[in-house]
Amino acid sequence: MVPLDTLRLLLADVDPDRQVLTDDHLTGYLALNDIPDPQLEIDTTDRWRVRLAAADALDAIAVSEALVGKVIRTQDLTTDGVKVAAELRAQAAGHRARAAQERAETDEDDGDSIGVLEFHPWR
Repeated sequence: MVPLDTLRLLLADVDPDRQVLTDDHLTGYLALNDIPDPQLEIDTTDRWRVRLAAADALDAIAVSEALVGKVIRTQDLTTDGVKVAAELRAQAAGHRARAAQERAETDEDDGDSIGVLEFHPWR
């Protein structure tokens, strides 16, 4: 799956008729996280970057929701933009934590580091 599609999936922004963010917006978030071409497959060791892009996008949506949403009550319906924003920020934090974990796992496997083992000579 290409980064743009993966990012839409992580954001649950997959309905083409009701997308919250445009492809240009998402391409920008991917570029900010060092993924220059959202239509090219990326190496599995860089997939954590897509999660960081998702976190950035969720933070932006949260800011917008907090600024615009406020608390709105009409007849039997109530929406609370501040609570929605808090949930979006929590999801963003979850993506950042998962990205850090995935990055650490790929850093361990990339062969660019050395390991230190305890040595027990024969007695």
